[in-house]
Amino acid sequence: MITRPSAVLCALAIAACDSQPKTASAHPASAPQSSAMTPEQAGTTAPAGAAATAAAPAPDSLLDAADRGRVLGSERATVWMLVVSDFQCPFCKEWHDKSFALLKRDYVDSGKIRLAYLNFPLSQHANAMPSAIAATCASAQGKFWPTEDRIFATQKTWETLKDPTQFLDSLAIASGADAARQHECSRARKVTALIDRDQLRMRQAGVQSTPTFFVGAARIEGAQPMELFRKVIDSVIAVSAKR
Repeated sequence: MITRPSAVLCALAIAACDSQPKTASAHPASAPQSSAMTPEQAGTTAPAGAAATAAAPAPDSLLDAADRGRVLGSERATVWMLVVSDFQCPFCKEWHDKSFALLKRDYVDSGKIRLAYLNFPLSQHANAMPSAIAATCASAQGKFWPTEDRIFATQKTWETLKDPTQFLDSLAIASGADAARQHECSRARKVTALIDRDQLRMRQAGVQSTPTFFVGAARIEGAQPMELFRKVIDSVIAVSAKR
């Protein structure tokens, strides 16, 4: 049986970037939602499941590598967590800066969950797609996570650049990506099919804002406190252990 996350979700305000342009506040008044959703609907069964749709094209070695590269955690973990994010979203950066390292230490590195990053670049963020491309190209070389750290750390620097590609590629290269391969991939936008499939799959799952998280069948919207993530993750793990 799939259980919903704690009712505390309904009492918190969302801190999220909405898929529809809003005023400068960007704090919608509606509360975070929880939803009972099958792992297949949320794309939590495997990294490729998170990226692909039923009509996905034939496997591509570069896209397959990029898909695998944005996954963390033991293959023995039975609970998946999806991080649906936009690199230019300030609330995605807020969650990353405050909670990601703690969550990775306590749940991913300990083997309790497996985590995957899904791109959901919002149209109102001019450099969301270039940053997603740079990170996904780095992912194809196994350098997604250090590149992700650097992209969020420098968000204020690249978000206003007219063409941020060279700067973003430099972050991937500083993270260990081969320069020639990174430049070729990002300039030719070779990974946009994977990013587009991320967006389509997550729209089908009901995602409308970033960051959004799926922990098993539970859904969390917005840059919520780490305490909430602990409650939801622990609850999902407990249910999974009883199956």
